[in-house]
Amino acid sequence: MENRNLRKERIGVVTSNKMEKSIVVSEVKRVKHPMYGKFVLKTKKYVAHDEKNDCNEGDTVKIMETRPMSKTKCWRLVEILERAK
Repeated sequence: MENRNLRKERIGVVTSNKMEKSIVVSEVKRVKHPMYGKFVLKTKKYVAHDEKNDCNEGDTVKIMETRPMSKTKCWRLVEILERAK
């Protein structure tokens, strides 16, 4: 049996759950500016599959790379780490 490749995992905050069984997760990185040395916030958005539709905006979640499920959706929800207050 072949071993599967390691899948990428990301931790981010849910910014939108207005779709059916889909969420938008934002991952924020602090990157040092190459010339000026100041730390800049870079945001990357992922559209993820939420099978049970139980995520709310503001939740901290872990997502994992998966097969393409639609034009933009190729990540799936693994677990909800922290609920929004």
